[in-house]
Amino acid sequence: MILKSLIPAIALSFAGSLCAAQFTPGTYTAIEDGVHGPVKVSVKFSADKIEDVTVDPSHQETIGIGTVAIEQLPAEIIKAQSVKVDSIAGASITSNAILKAVSNCITQAGADPNKLNVQNIAKAAPAQTLHPDIVGVGSGIAGMVAAINSAEHGAKVILLEKMPFLGAGASGICGGQFAVAGSKLQKSKGVEYDPPQALVYDIIGNGHNYNNLTSLKLLAENLPRSVDWAIDKFNLQFEDQPMQYRAEFQNNRTIYLKDGCAPMAETLRQAVRKTDIDVLTNTRANKLIVENGRVVGVEATGKDGAKYTVLGKAVLLATGGYGANKDMLVEPLKSALYYGPVSATGDGHKMAAEIGAPLELMEFGKRYPNGIEAAPGQAKSIIQGNYRALLKSGILVDAKGNRVINEKASNNTIMQLLEKMPHQTLFLVMDKPSFDGFVEGVHTLGITDGELEKWLAANGSEPPLFAHGETLEEAATHVGINAENLKKTIERYNGFVKNGKDEDFGRPKAFMKETVLDQGPYYIVEQKPRFATTMGSVKITDALQVLGKDGKPIPGLYAAGEITNALHGDDSSAGMNVAWGFT
Repeated sequence: MILKSLIPAIALSFAGSLCAAQFTPGTYTAIEDGVHGPVKVSVKFSADKIEDVTVDPSHQETIGIGTVAIEQLPAEIIKAQSVKVDSIAGASITSNAILKAVSNCITQAGADPNKLNVQNIAKAAPAQTLHPDIVGVGSGIAGMVAAINSAEHGAKVILLEKMPFLGAGASGICGGQFAVAGSKLQKSKGVEYDPPQALVYDIIGNGHNYNNLTSLKLLAENLPRSVDWAIDKFNLQFEDQPMQYRAEFQNNRTIYLKDGCAPMAETLRQAVRKTDIDVLTNTRANKLIVENGRVVGVEATGKDGAKYTVLGKAVLLATGGYGANKDMLVEPLKSALYYGPVSATGDGHKMAAEIGAPLELMEFGKRYPNGIEAAPGQAKSIIQGNYRALLKSGILVDAKGNRVINEKASNNTIMQLLEKMPHQTLFLVMDKPSFDGFVEGVHTLGITDGELEKWLAANGSEPPLFAHGETLEEAATHVGINAENLKKTIERYNGFVKNGKDEDFGRPKAFMKETVLDQGPYYIVEQKPRFATTMGSVKITDALQVLGKDGKPIPGLYAAGEITNALHGDDSSAGMNVAWGFT
């Protein structure tokens, strides 16, 4: 349940020129771009009042994130009789789309939105002390699953989330790969034997021996059981596909959640709401409370400045990573394109460090080679688009038009090469069937037809680079690729496909079934480094207890999820972050 008694009453005092506002009565409509397409808003006016604000349900905004802005902002606008209200944190693009559309409607109604000035004066809520059994801090996969499981075992749980909505971690926006090693699902897809030892071997190899072996052993031994439990408990849905090949793994052990991570995150949100859990959103944990060496609770602050002291038998830090906090990053992460949640500011890391908990692997983060620069400094993932293009005849080339790597090498291997390229850029070259597969794949990541049309219309003139042309030469020219070399590269690659062997880079035969067509149109899409997940962690025991500087568990303090990501080493393998969150 939501802890309604903790939602403070707000007294509003309306000032300025509101009473003088004169609208032309009626209902007006405006459309602005959200994250995943158009957001249509209708506003009803009387002569002197905003009567109603409605967002058309045809929107495609992310469930549980963008939809929170759609649910909350209209009421705030009506209450304030102004668009000068706060955006919903973590859903700023959707919020801005709504506010811009309402401003447009106000203008249509004959008023100036900038002159609708109100001041919201909030009465300070009284400080409160709360007494659950368990205090959960953060509501990504790990935080929500821990809260649900604990409450169902009889514990009284309060879950704190600094964002306005549950599921505000990376789990709500991830690409959707789930490593299901040893599970019933993997066996049903034809992989009968995938023991924990094989998983440990692969993760250590991909993590270059930096791995925290205690937590890695914990994952490997418990992953099959946790996957089976999660699928049964939450009725998780997967794409209708075989287990996916990934170069990081000796066995095929990943599969995509149906429509990506967003539906899975919403399923967990609904499960929290149906369980006897008290949830405080818009509430940031600031400090761990320690008495006689034991963590006994946290100090927290609500959106309105209300102070909470939450005392419990145990505190679980499930606060995610720190990818959105530049001050905690080092190169090459600091300059890489970020595509993670704005909530990843390292709060749990800092609180734990303040009481003496040592941190490890803080310099590392998961970097991917399949990003596009959707906005300055901001990435979007195209990983599923790439995967489907490579099932056809897509190839990766450099600016000289040459293939430079096995396109199905591990993300880490491709990443190492990509960072050495001019402007840290490679290019995915596709014929029409490959591009059709690419489009189908990026749709599952939330990229809309409207965005693709916009990027294709720019045709390489601005980021992200989505060039196209009826001929190979025309497409290559738009992004500065040597067209003659590219033509020779494709001819050579097509020969490898016909002979069933990539003599240059060893691309697996299973991904060399089609030649590149000798007629257009052709498409070329940039490939840039992107990152979201960080590896830096508190150190934990095999019972998730956080260790102190003396190497002993800090009584009362536990951690789960990305804040304990050191099991991966310096680089996480495909689908393992979702797997670790559930485990």
